[in-house]
Amino acid sequence: MAGRLKKKDYEAALAPLQEELVGMARWAKATGARIVVLFEGRDTAGKGGAIRAVSSYLNPRQCRTVALGPPSAREQGEWYFQRYVQHLPSTGEIVLFDRSWYNRAGVEKVMGYATSAQVEQFLAQAPAFERMLVDDGILLFKYWLTCDQEQQEERLRERLEDPLKRWKLSPVDLAARAKYEAYSKARAAMLEATHSRHAPWTLVDFNDQKLGRLTLIRNLLDRLPDTRVDPPEIVIEPLEKAPAVEEFRLIEPIPPYEVP
Repeated sequence: MAGRLKKKDYEAALAPLQEELVGMARWAKATGARIVVLFEGRDTAGKGGAIRAVSSYLNPRQCRTVALGPPSAREQGEWYFQRYVQHLPSTGEIVLFDRSWYNRAGVEKVMGYATSAQVEQFLAQAPAFERMLVDDGILLFKYWLTCDQEQQEERLRERLEDPLKRWKLSPVDLAARAKYEAYSKARAAMLEATHSRHAPWTLVDFNDQKLGRLTLIRNLLDRLPDTRVDPPEIVIEPLEKAPAVEEFRLIEPIPPYEVP
């Protein structure tokens, strides 16, 4: 892909955005704001990398990622949204959904895991469900990460060849590979039914994943209210005596790793 953002330029642009994200988290804690961000998109679009870019410097006790697996037998007998409700934030918390309730309108529809009636019911209920969240004060942001099929193919091959990324490649990914157009149609139906004034969708081009992350974070920060909250003033006083050195009696540390 021509014109892809260079790593050094990406890191230079990302650093001030992440500093703003830390300030945003401080604001959420101070005001009790509840923030939910949905990351949706095709396989290999870059949802995980985008979530890491957002959360890497945030307190994991305040900001958590939710990535649910297939529903259990019990969950299959519950109201569809029920297993997501328990992961919604309390005051001052930020929740990032790596895929969300929109699985029903995407992978479940395309791969035949949900019936047409179930999908239609979901598309009818999702705007009302999200209206309840927003009316209760939750700040809800829905992002769809886009990528062309050429990029998807390149990333699938990379996952196959890279032992550090091989775990990301599943039989479902390979089965879905031939359904690019079906996913496009499912997305169009989803957007038409669930793009609302109270919970709009935002599409972000992730053909260049680094540029996509910067675009998404900037958009998220710009849509929040003024989040400037000064950090508490902390003074680190000098130690009253010389710094102590670790002492071990019963158990010694293991030998350090020998760097080749």
